[in-house]
Amino acid sequence: MKTKISFILPFFALWMCACTNDDQVTSPDPDETPTNIELVPLDLSSIDNGSRVMMQAFYWDVEPRGEWWNILSEKVDDWSASGINRLWLPVATKGQSGGYSMGYDPSDYFDFGEFEQHATVKTRFGSREELENLITKAHNNDLEVIADIVINHNSGGGEEYNPYRDKNTYTLFDETHGNASGMFNRNYENFYPNSTSNYDDGSLFYPEQNLDHHQEYVQNWLWKKDNSVAKYYKNVMGFDGWRFDYVLGYEPLVVKMWLDEVGGFSVSELWDGNPEVLANYINETDSGVFDFSTFYKLDEALDRYNDLTYLEKEMLWQTHPDKAVTFTANHDTEKDTNEDNNISSENKLKAYAYILTHPGYPTIFYTDYENEDFKEQLKQLIKIHNSLASGETEILYVDNDEYIMKRKGNAENPGLILYINTSENIKKRLIKTNWNNSYLMDYSLNSMATSLSDTNGEAYIEVPANSYTIWSVTPTK
Repeated sequence: MKTKISFILPFFALWMCACTNDDQVTSPDPDETPTNIELVPLDLSSIDNGSRVMMQAFYWDVEPRGEWWNILSEKVDDWSASGINRLWLPVATKGQSGGYSMGYDPSDYFDFGEFEQHATVKTRFGSREELENLITKAHNNDLEVIADIVINHNSGGGEEYNPYRDKNTYTLFDETHGNASGMFNRNYENFYPNSTSNYDDGSLFYPEQNLDHHQEYVQNWLWKKDNSVAKYYKNVMGFDGWRFDYVLGYEPLVVKMWLDEVGGFSVSELWDGNPEVLANYINETDSGVFDFSTFYKLDEALDRYNDLTYLEKEMLWQTHPDKAVTFTANHDTEKDTNEDNNISSENKLKAYAYILTHPGYPTIFYTDYENEDFKEQLKQLIKIHNSLASGETEILYVDNDEYIMKRKGNAENPGLILYINTSENIKKRLIKTNWNNSYLMDYSLNSMATSLSDTNGEAYIEVPANSYTIWSVTPTK
């Protein structure tokens, strides 16, 4: 794309000195220094920094029931072309709620929609054949497929007397009681407490059906045996990695042993906003984690306190960028019951602009990407992330309604500058770039303004009201 523009050199010492930090700045009189030039924006598709993005390919209570794998198959081509390299699928096996289950009430770990149980053959998402077709199509588009793994608790078993609790519990899982596959049959001996363990991990979910991960039988069926859950999912079904649900319910050693046995990409749901807690978990397991520390700082900065200085605070991506899986929304935060614990729609794109320009491995939420009001901007942000978001990170300026951050790039990559504005006014600032005597433009396409850096790399950049811009160099012709 070639853009012919009237470019304004905005270097006026007296004008700059007259501006305060919170002034709305307007451009100088265009008659003072006009010049006609032809700018040729960088072809972002020709710049590859090796970074990619993951898609959370579901939301809570997806509809229509029984058709989800087919719906996703139709979107794989677009997602791959947009720069996504992994699909995080919902829990793929049968839960107690049958055709209504989102999978977080696991019953049969090997029923991918082929056995009649819990009043259905298909899962909420479809049949085994449809899932296998989806995985094959994803692989043909160079996309890895991530399995959602729920191993804290089980649900949907038959009732039996449990001597360790001196009452009946729903802990019998066999061919006629919630485990039609006949693989990984269970009874009360495989849940806490039992004859070998009185361990209580304080699980909040299904405490009477809380799997004993110390037990050799459970370990064999979850990850050690050739036909264990982990190896069957990887070697038979074709899953490439793991999203571990509710890891607060079992010890980090469980994830560590799983990954040592089968490997693959891994991200754990440790719902904690303390970056130190998240970092300690990474060190114990070598698994990535969802970066709740960044999610909460974005929520505080953009919504809860409306103060962008919260983006100066400590976050996981600063210390563990390769293990921090950043996000702005997921199936839990977007539930109606979590209205006070999510990022508002009006600020969602600014939050995405943040995670897609900063270090970390960003996740896109399905309903955000498929929202026609967001889709084109998210596609552009993914392009920017996969191309220009490189090099060290430096905050150039921050106050309650402005945030300016620089990725310094490298010898092969120019990097970028992110400018977020939450005020109702256009903002413009003189900042120090890494680009000397270079023309600059906004690659987010939210502003048609351009700029020119001086011999010291200083340049004015601007941002529309309540928006963001992402600046980098643009050649001329």
